[in-house]
Amino acid sequence: FVREECFSSTLVSLPISPSEVPFSRFRRLSVVPRLQQCEGVRRGFSKSMACSVENCDMGSGVVHPATDAYAGEAVEALKAGKVIAVPTDTLYGFACDACSLEAVNRIYEIKGRRHTSPLAICVGDVSDIARFAVTDHLPHGLLDSLLPGPVTVVLKRGESSVLERSLNPGFDSIGVRVPDCNFIRIIARGSGTALALTSANLSGQPSSVTIKDFENLWEHCAFVYDGGLLPSSRAGSTVVDLTAPHKYRILRPGSAKDETVAILEKHSFVEEVTS
Repeated sequence: FVREECFSSTLVSLPISPSEVPFSRFRRLSVVPRLQQCEGVRRGFSKSMACSVENCDMGSGVVHPATDAYAGEAVEALKAGKVIAVPTDTLYGFACDACSLEAVNRIYEIKGRRHTSPLAICVGDVSDIARFAVTDHLPHGLLDSLLPGPVTVVLKRGESSVLERSLNPGFDSIGVRVPDCNFIRIIARGSGTALALTSANLSGQPSSVTIKDFENLWEHCAFVYDGGLLPSSRAGSTVVDLTAPHKYRILRPGSAKDETVAILEKHSFVEEVTS
């Protein structure tokens, strides 16, 4: 999903940072669904790890390397409703349990971002996407060709989505990411649900390619996971709307526009022209 996130002819552009996805163009629904209890299979980690997370302050800003050794700790923090900072294959991002309304609101507070700008979600594997968004209209193999990678696909949520309706209420589409980054994929799998994901920066400020770029925000995160200097530019992921069958719209060029368009055209997709 952002940064990164159906867009109709009635879209209204909002003044947001280039580092964030133009989710403001989502078509709004007339009815805002009620908050539902998040359901999902949650994989357990050790009790000792859980205790260490419970003893951690909500905004401690503890820095650890983004390695497998700290993945369990990160998962327990997410399950406890906390916000963490993680590297992706493009930029550093803030992540939390997409089913925790409190945690999602916390991300908006940290970034100083308006709630009218929805968040994308991150899942561990391409096969997970169908749990949260409508994929039946896509040709076989398309998503596997695009992901994992620096691409955010915008899809309709649909009635069968298990995504918590309190995330981006009133929007019928969702931006989905599967970053080509082992650490965040491990913790997404371990969480048993989707992660809300957005760039680690104040809204309107440059995106972050090192943890030092958002050092002033560390204190608001339970943990900050250091993956070093990210090799990509600050362009972020390429955001593409795939809500219509055999059509696409590039909503943000990002860092992989050419590769994304080539894959879509190979699958006989045509660009949707907007007036």
